[in-house]
Amino acid sequence: MAKKDFNENVEAKLYVCVDHKRYKQDGEQLANHLNVEQIRKLEEVSKNDLVLLYDKEGLSLVGGKLRLQADFNNMLPRVKDDMWQHELIARAAKIKEGESNLKAMDATAGFGEDSLILAAAGYEVMLYEKDPVIAALLKDCLIRARKIPEIKDMVMRMKLVEGDSIEAMLNMAELKKDETKVVADMPDLIYLDPMFPERQKSSKIKKKFQLIQKLERPCFNGEEMVNAALSLNPKKILIKRPMKAETLGDRTPEFSYKGTSIRYDCFMQK
Repeated sequence: MAKKDFNENVEAKLYVCVDHKRYKQDGEQLANHLNVEQIRKLEEVSKNDLVLLYDKEGLSLVGGKLRLQADFNNMLPRVKDDMWQHELIARAAKIKEGESNLKAMDATAGFGEDSLILAAAGYEVMLYEKDPVIAALLKDCLIRARKIPEIKDMVMRMKLVEGDSIEAMLNMAELKKDETKVVADMPDLIYLDPMFPERQKSSKIKKKFQLIQKLERPCFNGEEMVNAALSLNPKKILIKRPMKAETLGDRTPEFSYKGTSIRYDCFMQK
């Protein structure tokens, strides 16, 4: 079977460009993985196209004058020196006082910032990201973040999987039914955070995320994802929502942790 071309049926064409010799092999592998053309210079494409650019700063998504990079440096004030304890998600994710060796599945990883807080709180986090471009940006972010002393140990507890989390959860649920089998990485916590552009209030953020919106996005079925999470019956399912949004999957949570603009809906193990 022929490899699917990422540029089929998308608004903007995608290319890979390497502007630093350190990333020559990475660029070739990524272009081959996405089945897209590798270019030598950004000037070779139109301003309406997108480029995954490797330069001295790592991997970025570039379109015209806009540049988007997954990066944890801006997260340092929120997680170092136990500052993560003040994060609403950390309080919402807490399962039981004194529990250790807990595993979490971030089923909608995005750029991994919430997963970093979960890892800071002690979770071993499996990050699932279906979109191959976002997954590539997140993979590069995790590699760079392992070199930051303040968060190195946290990042080492994070493992990225490029793939469909719904499919993964359903497969794990089937295996779980067989009592003779041991399912590795069975999560105690499943975390869901669908992308909601309306949450982005900063004009700068909005402009940057225009790059992502140019790419063909997979359809998100909230009902299907919640059902898949429930099929695993983890100790807790945590769903991030805008404060005034309806519940995901049209289910009433046991309780919610509320902030000023977002809330975390919680479903507990039956």
